[in-house]
This record gives sequence, structure tokens and C-alpha cells, in this order.
Amino acid sequence: MPHRAASPRRAPPAVTVLLRVGSRGSRLALTQAGRAAEALRRPGVEIALVPITTAGDRDRTRPFGEIGSRGVFVKELEEALLAGRIDVAVHSAKDMTSTDTAGLVVGAYPVREDPRDALCGVSEIRPGLRIGTASARRRAQLLALEPSLSVEPLRGNIDTRLRKREERGLDAVVLAACGLDRLGLGGEVGARLDPSVMLPEAGQGALALQVRAEEEHLVEAADDPETRRRVEAERRCVAVVGGGCLAPVAAHHDGSVLTGVVAADDGSWLIRRTGSDPDALGRELAALAS
Repeated sequence: MPHRAASPRRAPPAVTVLLRVGSRGSRLALTQAGRAAEALRRPGVEIALVPITTAGDRDRTRPFGEIGSRGVFVKELEEALLAGRIDVAVHSAKDMTSTDTAGLVVGAYPVREDPRDALCGVSEIRPGLRIGTASARRRAQLLALEPSLSVEPLRGNIDTRLRKREERGLDAVVLAACGLDRLGLGGEVGARLDPSVMLPEAGQGALALQVRAEEEHLVEAADDPETRRRVEAERRCVAVVGGGCLAPVAAHHDGSVLTGVVAADDGSWLIRRTGSDPDALGRELAALAS
């Protein structure tokens, strides 16, 4: 019988993995999630963005303390992650609680952007200005710097707060510089406040890609070790102090030294210390503030 040539073997079909990336639904949050998606995109991986509304998004008028504790922009994303509805949650690292939620880990911190606070509306802090912010940390440090300021509560996304500054006749608002930069609104910045003037929130300027424990491999390629080193030191310091959304506590690592601040709500006193060990620095600040 004539020899029949063997049929060429077909390559197995390529397997595409769908990675569901959860994010808050604001313009800034979706912009940040898009950046994270680009860092995670690779051959065989398809990205689907999943917008999720958080408690902090639903209630844009009450102070954070009346809505819940620190993490009002995080809880619903973490619940979706634990329930398996998403595979990655993208957070602004400064919005996260200072300790990890059971069963979840931050699998990656992409390269950090500008961590500073930005003054929008004026180029310097002067006596008697009316300044809007919902942050207890910013309020305390502003009043410690200049007690004659009128610091007024101001909630909403970046676009809303910039608009409300005009509507309410405020002289300035204070926002995270990185958020303005990410939205192409850097031209709104009158001054970027040096950390020696206003210490940023722990994790400010960084994104945190949160995953279920044991699934760090999904995002590990996006992790920047130096950003992780600094942000985790900041978060640990704040955790030891016991800070939260309403507690005027801040921590910032500039690459060589960790600085922590704890202050009175009204800025009547402010304690600033530096160190290398976040636990020791946190204990020192907590003791001095008690």
C-alpha cells in the first residue's frame, strides 16, 4: 500500500485569560484603572474594566466620619474581590486602610507619581484665605501653618471641587497633585506644597493593585520595589499611630528618611518627627500625641 503522509499537527488554540479590573467610576479612578490595565496587558491577557460604586461615591455631602471609617472608597471594591466578581482592584493607595484586609494583598504598586498636595487658586498660603478641603490632615496642617485661615469643608471629585471653588468664592482648594496631573489639569496648580510645608497622606501619588492572597502573580509585573518600600513604610507608621480618615496623621518617605506628623484637628499643635523604623516612629508619635 502506498505510504500516506502524516497530517501536520495543529498547534493548540491560544488560551486568552480575562482579567477583570475593578475601579471606582469617577473620571480620575477610571483614568487610573486604564493606566493599571496598560501595565497588566500582555499577550494572552484580555482586560475588562468593571466600575464599582463605593460608599464615598454615593454620599458626596456628609463628612467622611459620618459615612464610615477610613476606607470609604475601598470597601465595596474589596468585597467584589473577595466574592470573585473582579480579579484586581485598583485603588489610590492613600484611600486604603493602613492594614491589609484578611484574604487580600497589594500585589503591585506601580511607579509612584508626584506625592505632593497642590494649592489651586493661589500661588502661596497667605493670612485670611478661604481654603476648601474635606481632609482632616490638610485642615490641621493648614491651620498649624497659618491660624488665620478659614478652612471650609469641600467634597466631590476633582472637577466638582474646582467648580465649587468658583461657585463659593473660595480663594483656593487643596488637591492631590498626582490626580490633577493624571487628568491633564496640571495648569490648575498654583503651587505644589513641599512635604516640609504639608506632609502628604500615606501612599499619596501611588496606585495599589489589590488581589486575593496567593494571586500576586496576576499583577507582579507591574510592581515597583522602591515605591513598595516607601509606601508600605508610610502605611505601617500610620497604622501604629492609629490614624484614619478623621485623624490628622500623615507619613511620607522621601527615599532616605520617613517623616510622620500628628496634629490637633484645629492645628493648635502639630508634632513632626523623622526616623527609619516605621514601627518606632509610629509609637513615638502616638506617645507624644497622647
